[in-house]
Amino acid sequence: MPQKNAMSSKKADSYSAVITREQFLFYEMRTTARLINEGSDKNKVIERIVSDNLFQYPTEKSVRRMALACVRRLESMKDDTLVAAIAVQPSDVAKQICLYAMMCQYRLVWDFMLTVIGGKYRKLDSSFSKMDINVFFMQLQEQDDQVASWSDSTITKMKQVLAKMLVENEYLDSTDANHLNPVLISPLLENAIREDGQEIVLPAFNCFT
Repeated sequence: MPQKNAMSSKKADSYSAVITREQFLFYEMRTTARLINEGSDKNKVIERIVSDNLFQYPTEKSVRRMALACVRRLESMKDDTLVAAIAVQPSDVAKQICLYAMMCQYRLVWDFMLTVIGGKYRKLDSSFSKMDINVFFMQLQEQDDQVASWSDSTITKMKQVLAKMLVENEYLDSTDANHLNPVLISPLLENAIREDGQEIVLPAFNCFT
């Protein structure tokens, strides 16, 4: 259940439905991180992605929009070592850091991962179904006027994005899975989170030490 306490204090901004467009984007995030890690500034990175159509999107406008989204998401972590890790670490580690970046950027993902996923791990409850996501959104709609104004199609799309995000990071074996897997946080990410004083997010990664 979304809570109005320290769990959501880092994401005090309003809820946004932008993840219907700006989804997990692992390939795009890794591509962007690699260019940044090579020493290019963000404007040059964006122009390189657009000019070479590195995302292989159909229009220049869509490439630029998503390149900007990736840069913003990487910057939201405020940690160059994590950006470098997305660029060079094995895909499972890089994906986990991309998930953390998504949490940092979007309040909705932050709250979902802490209150629903972190709550499950805290209670040693490995059960999971689409109902867990449905209840999360129902409670959000009751609490927040902005979320209450979203269309059914927008809510449906956001549920799909969250479920696919969990599959991508091996929390779920599939979008139809009925249990959560016991994920293990990367020591690199755990150390970065602790150094930033954000231990509150660790339960989202099944970390309670």
